[in-house]
Amino acid sequence: MFSESLWISGSSRSGKTARLIEQFCHWSELGFDLANLGAGDTLAGERVSFRKRHLIAKQGVPAVLVFAANGDNRIELTDRIAAAKPNLAVQTTTPLAFFENEVTLFWPLLIQQLNLPAQFPLRLRPEAEQEFATGLWRPELDQGIAVKMGVNEYRLVRRALDLLLLAGLSGTPIEDLPQILEQGFPNEQENDDSPVTNRVTIPLEMLRRWRDWCWQKGLLTYGIIAELYWRYLLPNQTYQQHLKRRYKVVLADDVDDYPAIAGDLFEFLLTHGTIGAFTFNPEGRVRLGLGADPDHLATLASRCRVERLTNRPEKSLADTWGMTLVEAVSDPMLMFSLPSEIQSIQTTSRSQLLRQTAEVIIDAVNSGKVKPQEVAVIAPGLDAIARYTLIEILSNKGVDVESLNDQRALASSPIIRALLTLLALVYPGLGRLVDKNAIAEMLIVLSARQVYSGEPNSQSKIEHWIDPVRAGLLADYCYKPDLELPELLPVKTFARWDRLGYRATQAYEEIVQWVSEQRSQQEQHLIPNPVYVLDRAIQRFLWHGSYLPYDQLSALRELIETAQQYWEVDARMRKIETSNPLPNTTIGRFIQLLKTGTITANPYPIRLFGITKQAVTLANIFQYRSSRRFHKWQFWLDAGSPLWLSGGAANLFGAQLFLQNRFAQPWTTEDENREGEERLQRILKDLLSRTGERLYLCHSDLAVNGQEQNGPLVTLINAAVPVLTLN
Repeated sequence: MFSESLWISGSSRSGKTARLIEQFCHWSELGFDLANLGAGDTLAGERVSFRKRHLIAKQGVPAVLVFAANGDNRIELTDRIAAAKPNLAVQTTTPLAFFENEVTLFWPLLIQQLNLPAQFPLRLRPEAEQEFATGLWRPELDQGIAVKMGVNEYRLVRRALDLLLLAGLSGTPIEDLPQILEQGFPNEQENDDSPVTNRVTIPLEMLRRWRDWCWQKGLLTYGIIAELYWRYLLPNQTYQQHLKRRYKVVLADDVDDYPAIAGDLFEFLLTHGTIGAFTFNPEGRVRLGLGADPDHLATLASRCRVERLTNRPEKSLADTWGMTLVEAVSDPMLMFSLPSEIQSIQTTSRSQLLRQTAEVIIDAVNSGKVKPQEVAVIAPGLDAIARYTLIEILSNKGVDVESLNDQRALASSPIIRALLTLLALVYPGLGRLVDKNAIAEMLIVLSARQVYSGEPNSQSKIEHWIDPVRAGLLADYCYKPDLELPELLPVKTFARWDRLGYRATQAYEEIVQWVSEQRSQQEQHLIPNPVYVLDRAIQRFLWHGSYLPYDQLSALRELIETAQQYWEVDARMRKIETSNPLPNTTIGRFIQLLKTGTITANPYPIRLFGITKQAVTLANIFQYRSSRRFHKWQFWLDAGSPLWLSGGAANLFGAQLFLQNRFAQPWTTEDENREGEERLQRILKDLLSRTGERLYLCHSDLAVNGQEQNGPLVTLINAAVPVLTLN
């Protein structure tokens, strides 16, 4: 009925996704008749239940499977498909989400095939994965295996888990891991008496024991999910029959960021009659080193009609100056000058650079040259100081900032720390996790009240009825430390309580009363788990009957999701094992996990539905390239940093050994240098393709650590016209 599958190749912003959707619409108009499931089903294809999709497939109606590289891209792609074909049912997903859904959906097949206990699987978040693996491998860790390998305990465990993930994503049996590491790092194994003996050799027995332990407990990590899918589920004939019947069309956007086993899935679908359309960006490869295998996915082109896009619908600096900049970086001796569209901001110190960069943005916005949403600040490594400084300066001048995918420890948020302090007051045995400073901060955060000015059409604002001075006094005189039951005493315990004022006194007494009520209910076993306490506290003290700022809402959502998953796993473990710690010990462990920064907040989705945020985008290179955005003006912060060679993304240990085109081959210094140069060229081409009118190279002679910066882009900085230079 259709022509052959389509492979769409092109550089950044060349219209690949639009062409993908256009081809899908063309196929549907040729007679690809999908059931009209309604706008709700189409707009979020994942809402369509499996039973409903199964009935559709059983009736002979073909279904459409749509992939995007990550969750945020998936949302945008879903919206664009829905706008083009609002009555067609599509299932949109990402590679990892698809593997997880399929493993969960067809878990009964895996139970039968692997003789697993009949229980519903639960996915472990990375922090829980790290914790349980550390406990399981405690015998080896106590014997000093980490010291022998030249790393600390945390890094060893993380390295082992990452290797399992890479093996799963590449379709590699874990039994082959020792041989792969030995071949890939031959110099590490030559001298058994050296201090780096077996630095990269992780005993196979450890890996097997972890995998089998997770199987028996019904616990899933991304590494285990990937292995279960490619090794056991995809080859299963029963599953294959379901797969062939369910999907007749597959669309995949930006497959240069997909793992190798996604290519195996597409190969199977194409072999069994599925029509496909794929987009590929040779200048992309954003997730190379993080499990993606773009060269392996590129082999799918041989099964498709290849279409190369060369023209960009929107003008960018890459069209006029892209090759010049790439050549200049490759050959520092090349003599050239840059146009007025590419300028530099140069200072001596980084603190000066941050302030001057912010002032250039403020002046441009206030003069009407550019809107806030048309500006992006991009850095190879965006540290907390830079984020805070830029946000503070810009916000104080009325310019909003959107910090893209700002992954910070949950406990870095005051509202999260306040909620954790509340847990330690409600549940016994957690007094060691609370101090006076934490109590004072909690009182400030939880005393927030919504205040109305009384003026018509005026908006409310949030005021804290307990300020830092009053909070300090209350913590000093009304907090009773105790390892078993720390307590907030009545306000009159403070002899001069009358000086606190009515509002502060009332707010404090409400907090004391609430804690007392929750503790009483907890003692009577009326609270199922701490998630309920957290939810009640949010409703009582933080919600205020209105919406919260977006960053706070993201942190609270991540906290609740993390807590729910943590206690789901805890409940599973208590059913299986009788030697589990007391519930209060589990709560203390959860609080400590957050306080040590193990769990990070990753706001999802990163944009408000239906609303374009009028804000300057702040991101590191990896985050910005992953989001696939476009801005009229870009500011490349720390342009002189050597981190531009790595793109600001830390590769997973040993990732290069799992690429199919050079599988298990040693990674030499020459390979590293070549890959760094190629990555830098891709970064430059990609970012310039996402720059419309102007680029600022922001450089300080000294980095944040005081060292002189002499990275690969210094040649460009010297050739650009300085808009501002401070000594």
